[in-house]
Amino acid sequence: MPYSEILAGNPRRDGIPPIDNPNFTTPASASDWIKDLEPVIALERNGVAKAYPLQILTWHEIVNDEVAGEPILVTFCPLCNSALAFERTLNGVVHDFGVSGNLRHSDLIMWDRQTESWWQQLTGEGIVGQLAGTKLKFIPASIISFADFAAAHPDGAVLSRDTGFDRAYGQNPYVGYDRVDEPPFLFDTRVQALDGRLQPKERVAGFNIGDAAAAFPFSILNKERAVNYSVGGTDVAVFFKPGTKSALDGLLIGESDEIGASGVFEATLDGTKLTFRSEGDAFIDNETNSTWNILGQAVSGPMAGAKLTKIPHGDHFWFAWGAFNPDTEIYRGAG
Repeated sequence: MPYSEILAGNPRRDGIPPIDNPNFTTPASASDWIKDLEPVIALERNGVAKAYPLQILTWHEIVNDEVAGEPILVTFCPLCNSALAFERTLNGVVHDFGVSGNLRHSDLIMWDRQTESWWQQLTGEGIVGQLAGTKLKFIPASIISFADFAAAHPDGAVLSRDTGFDRAYGQNPYVGYDRVDEPPFLFDTRVQALDGRLQPKERVAGFNIGDAAAAFPFSILNKERAVNYSVGGTDVAVFFKPGTKSALDGLLIGESDEIGASGVFEATLDGTKLTFRSEGDAFIDNETNSTWNILGQAVSGPMAGAKLTKIPHGDHFWFAWGAFNPDTEIYRGAG
């Protein structure tokens, strides 16, 4: 990649400090300081579920963590609204990550302390240094409301405000940043043109399957709620649930605009292709009439207890997804 695409976002490395020794609390305890519709990054590995509130991640961007003994990396780039998680073991070596202070197409560039290579957050690819060309393995994670996480995982773990840092958790340092028609910050149009097919900060559920990339705009998902589609030869189900608040709107995240949340799943389960419709805030499969939640869990009906296979995705701003996936397909709606 050309170095001309890299811009300095912060004057020093780890000027935005990552969290290296995260502490966790219960959903019941966290409810004292986080509101129901506030956004969290939710993930589950080997039966262990964790939530990382964006009111904390907006101030740190990176958490080096472990889930069920597996080293993982949880990231959030506020400028791109990209919340992504990765495995952080490469060739048997556990890597620790920080914020490089640099951006490419407005997206966070991370660095690892073991080799000092630079990594592109949105793609998980090493772009400078010894590990350039190496790719981190994505872990499915999604931005959902705290209430949805707590309902699905009452015994789950929530990242605590006890981080060792003094930050204004709950406040948004990017007030008004997510206005849909506003151009992004530190996006150099001299080296990368904005993709004008959608407004710059339209949120899209973006994901890759093999060599295929797809983007499902929130403006369409909010109308259709459940989409049955095929990407890269794989049948997928895309869910959308209203309610989850933006982390990048008002001064207080808990009082910001509601923008909703998405989930992306393989539509085939145990050899059976399922198709879905929405009813209220739930999703019903047409084959068994079971009810599913935004995390792809069957909560009632013949398939209660079953889980759809999650496809790693992000609720990115369009400008970022389009910059790194220029050949992406854009879902334009049913019919």
